[in-house]
Amino acid sequence: MTFNNLSPIIPGFYPDPTMCSAPDGLYLANSSFELFPGAPVFHSRDGYAWRQVGNVLNRTDQVDLRTFDQASSGIYGSTLRFHDNKFWFITTNIAQSSQGQLLFTSESAEGPWSDPILIEGVTGIDPDIAWTEKGECFITWCSSEGGIAQVTIDPNSGKVQSETRRLWSGTGMKYPEGPHLYHHDGWWYLVIAEGGTERGHCVSVARSRRPDGGFESNPANPILTHRSTAHPVQSVGHLDLAEHDGRWLACYHGTRPQGWTPEFHVLGRETMLCGVQWVDGWPVIDESDSLPQSPDTSLVTRFNEPLEARWVSPGGDLSNATVDGALHLSAGPLVGIRAQDLRWRCEADVDPLGGTLRFAVHLDDNHWFAIEVTDGLARGIGRSIPFEQEFGRLEVPPGSVTLAIQAVDPTESTTPTGPDSIELIVDGHTLCSLDGRHLSTEVAAGFTGRLIGLQSTQGKVVVEGFRYRSAD
Repeated sequence: MTFNNLSPIIPGFYPDPTMCSAPDGLYLANSSFELFPGAPVFHSRDGYAWRQVGNVLNRTDQVDLRTFDQASSGIYGSTLRFHDNKFWFITTNIAQSSQGQLLFTSESAEGPWSDPILIEGVTGIDPDIAWTEKGECFITWCSSEGGIAQVTIDPNSGKVQSETRRLWSGTGMKYPEGPHLYHHDGWWYLVIAEGGTERGHCVSVARSRRPDGGFESNPANPILTHRSTAHPVQSVGHLDLAEHDGRWLACYHGTRPQGWTPEFHVLGRETMLCGVQWVDGWPVIDESDSLPQSPDTSLVTRFNEPLEARWVSPGGDLSNATVDGALHLSAGPLVGIRAQDLRWRCEADVDPLGGTLRFAVHLDDNHWFAIEVTDGLARGIGRSIPFEQEFGRLEVPPGSVTLAIQAVDPTESTTPTGPDSIELIVDGHTLCSLDGRHLSTEVAAGFTGRLIGLQSTQGKVVVEGFRYRSAD
């Protein structure tokens, strides 16, 4: 069987995509959970080649991610729109979800983005924002009480102007969420995700002549799912639609599980894109309308300029990282980039300066593998809760040393049924080869994907160079 749309347009941990059309092209943003900067923003002129132009959340006074004490907290599903010559981004900070939703605006998608307006009383997750031709503004979201709910607001103040109304609870599957509301050809369409964000994930749609009720389910629901198929991309959902240059496109997320049953996905949920056709008044997802994707994920950083937008810290604020021809790290959280390929190699030239430096591939604080360098000794270590262990050690000379981590095909000796093997390498010497299953969502749980980065656990350390490339 031939499958279409096998590769993401934005690979790696970039889930819950939301997309809008603007005069100079398409813009897309993602949820980011505990990562800071948060809510990455991408631009494309054709829908296929995408470039990151910034992050909505790049100041700690916008939202404080340092208060989160667990993975998969932070910024959940969101909606990005261009309206009235301005960009609007509405999202859930899960630590504030019992208070309401956060609305940000900017004249430019690159930023700077405003401080948030709190829309009080709108409790739950995954908010959407939409306007009628008369300027009435609707917030539609996954209610904490269940199902898809809606209110009317003043978008300038965030003040709620109506009672909460219940719109639709999907087709009966679990967790109806991720709503987006559109007006097209005289109808209002409500697109949602349901079935859970695991292998049963799917997309369904209902329509009404009004934006505030009377929605009827599409008889052909779900309009997108890969459940119970052999498709290499699974868990597809959280779809958003946009019209650009007379063409309708859909972005959504999916995973690429590897290995033996139950299969393991390690990069998180990735952003996919395909065409949309309108048939008998309903959107039909056309996965054959897509181009083979091979985005360049390579990165070479010599730290001569401020960190690129791609660099993030889980739950941190990057205050422990300074750049002046090298990356200087004081003790604090990991600073790194998302792994974006199934097979990859990453290298770092480091000098621990008497401190303790870790070069790690990290899923969360309880699931990581790392090379730790201190006092003339390099160790291969790892944690998969509740276990933490040393797997190999090597004496190293004072000064700079080159560390490497790579994800390679699984080997018979380490993980014959897993997604990959992770090799930890010091100056060309392999310390160990470890089972990649421990850094998968199926083992660790949660919503995130792998990061590759560096941190100081004690003292100040220096990173002189950093190189990432695909090995797929």
